[in-house]
Amino acid sequence: MKNTILSLLFALAAFAPKGLAAGKPAKPNIVYIMLDDAGYGDFSCYGQKKFQTPNIDMLAKEGIRFTQHYSGSTVCAPTRCALMTGLHTGHCYVRGNKEVQPEGQASMPADIVTVPRLLKKAGYTTGMFGKWGLGAPGSTSDPVEHFDRFYGFNCQRQAHTYYPDHLWSDANRVELDGETYAHDLIHDEVLKFIKANAGNPFFAYVPYTIPHAAMHCPEEDVAPFRKQFSEFEGRPSKYGKHRVTMNPAAMFAGMMTRVDRHVGEVVALLRQLGIEKNTVVMFTSDNGPHQEGGHMPDFFDSNGPLKGHKRDLYEGGIRAPFITWWPGKIKAGGTSDLVSAHWDFLPTACELAGVDIPKNTDGISMVPTLLGQEARQKRHSYLYWEFHEKGKRQAIRMGNWKAVRLNLAKDSNAAIELYDLSRDIGEENNIAALHADVVGRIKPLFSSARVESEVFTLFPEKGKK
Repeated sequence: MKNTILSLLFALAAFAPKGLAAGKPAKPNIVYIMLDDAGYGDFSCYGQKKFQTPNIDMLAKEGIRFTQHYSGSTVCAPTRCALMTGLHTGHCYVRGNKEVQPEGQASMPADIVTVPRLLKKAGYTTGMFGKWGLGAPGSTSDPVEHFDRFYGFNCQRQAHTYYPDHLWSDANRVELDGETYAHDLIHDEVLKFIKANAGNPFFAYVPYTIPHAAMHCPEEDVAPFRKQFSEFEGRPSKYGKHRVTMNPAAMFAGMMTRVDRHVGEVVALLRQLGIEKNTVVMFTSDNGPHQEGGHMPDFFDSNGPLKGHKRDLYEGGIRAPFITWWPGKIKAGGTSDLVSAHWDFLPTACELAGVDIPKNTDGISMVPTLLGQEARQKRHSYLYWEFHEKGKRQAIRMGNWKAVRLNLAKDSNAAIELYDLSRDIGEENNIAALHADVVGRIKPLFSSARVESEVFTLFPEKGKK
């Protein structure tokens, strides 16, 4: 009998995650899901009324929902750079959507410190599934230079359609027929990766492309909304040269329904594998809602009570949904008003994995808030953004104060707009003239919070020396 019990224990240990078999606490798996151009108000747990997102709502119900979290930028590439490097757009290398032909965007330096590289040192297997946008195929910053497994779009332009002619699997180009819904292929690879690595610590970075650009979705998810939004049934939806669809409202709701279901499938798989209590799932969006491809963010109230959309540095362009789920560790049903941003992910992931946090990060670990240990939670003295399109812009959040400067390409000393977010979340009343002392404290930060980039120059006239 004794030998039978010992044999059973050895058999169970063989299938236990590393760390548990040795009697040590297992490092938590990390799944980071980021949607593309979904607004703060595009989820029913954040106020969406025209469609439901029950699986994402479940993450909030069983986890913690943040109300003052911010994206790294107001467009794709710099947000992803801030997320991966822990540096805001005054310090990170990629600060705009600088394109590379025939495919890809500007590369990060070969030796740059990123989340996957740090987690690899802690024994994590790393995978990325979705849209990269931080280095062309074959470049020094190809995603295969950072992740053990990559499947998806290297280039943002290629991701403008959900029916592309190719995707990438690691360094291999995968030819497609132009009729296959790419999001589904990407999602399937997420599930395969989780299954394959269930017994070891893993990091799955999942930047899904929904609901970016073209309004494309298989009819099974669109059909239920065609009657609900019948007034748009005769309206064509088109992005660039990509396929035309009808009824952009039904398409958008269908896309959000589909991605919500797929988020639910990720969580269901974690439960099925029995690893949900050792897995942290984070959910966010890369910037505010877009106005492209026929999408109608005002109709859906996609930015909720916030002013602005994608490419704005007002709250609607940069305040992002953020939900974290970790059964048994995070108290269910919590909310947090911690002022935080995408560049906090790197130090948060490091603390979760037991990795030393790089000294030059702009981020703070959010682990104390996740675990209900508010007394030890560090807080930002301010958040900073700069944007290199639409005349060039800057923004700072300091406490409840929000400062914005526009048209810097024409005037490097552009006037500062000031808003009190505690009373004016919609940024309707510029009160800079009433608070010269606050403006005086914030103004120097527009210079000291940043350094010039080799690629992205905020003030061209100052670079001529």
